[in-house]
Amino acid sequence: MADGKLVRDLIPQIIRAGGGEPMAYVASPDEYRRRLRHKLSEEVSEFLAADDSAAAEELADILEVVHALAIDLGMTLRHLEELRAQKAEARGGFAGRVVWTGNA
Repeated sequence: MADGKLVRDLIPQIIRAGGGEPMAYVASPDEYRRRLRHKLSEEVSEFLAADDSAAAEELADILEVVHALAIDLGMTLRHLEELRAQKAEARGGFAGRVVWTGNA
């Protein structure tokens, strides 16, 4: 991947408002998809390293990337939620805190 990183859409404007001159470009569709996947990994790492006071913000960042990935894959957020709900219906969620240790 070339230098740089995928940032939120308003970051160049925020930099300009602060007196800076951002250097940025719009990624091609293929580069965008690769960078979104990399961004997801980056955001998950930040979440895992965050303490409880910062975890909610990091989780929101992950969700933003997940939404962008779903849209990039041609899915609506409603369809993504339907898939999540179907999996939860068929296999459950994680609220039960079940830890599997193997089969007897």
